[in-house]
Amino acid sequence: MSKFIGRTAPLIGCLLLVACTGSPKGTQPVSGFELERYLGQWYEIARFDHSFERGLDCVTAEYTMREDGGVRVVNRGVNLETGEVDEAEGRAYFVRDESVGHLKVSFFGPFYSGYNVLALDDDYGWALVAGPSRDYLWILSREPELDPDLHANLVERAERMAFPVNEFLRVEQGERCERWR
Repeated sequence: MSKFIGRTAPLIGCLLLVACTGSPKGTQPVSGFELERYLGQWYEIARFDHSFERGLDCVTAEYTMREDGGVRVVNRGVNLETGEVDEAEGRAYFVRDESVGHLKVSFFGPFYSGYNVLALDDDYGWALVAGPSRDYLWILSREPELDPDLHANLVERAERMAFPVNEFLRVEQGERCERWR
């Protein structure tokens, strides 16, 4: 079993106890969402710390269409200290309206968690994504590096939505990641 999946198991257990596919209270996923434009590779720029990603850098998420109309999700990261690559494959489906950035994602059996695009660049160059609660937040970008002013703006947006932004961890995406790309 992939360590990524092994690390995901505690999250799955926690999520079973809460409204798994919901959005953080008081937030709204983006409307006018276009899945075709969202597909492809994203780089994780910053995240909140969780056991399922702990120690990983060079983290990417690749979104492609599945035959059943859902989305294939492949998350991949590297422990730069050991050189160990960790990968997990999951699937995602819209919760309701396909024009709203609110999906449910599963990496383990029939158990789903919320995937909420809370802010999205008009050109789909960056995204602010939350899980079902304020315990899960990611800044994603189409490029491995994000302009510092834009990064600060996204952190401010998250803070206005009452996320504990002091918990953000920067994800290494620089030269040390080149050999795994």
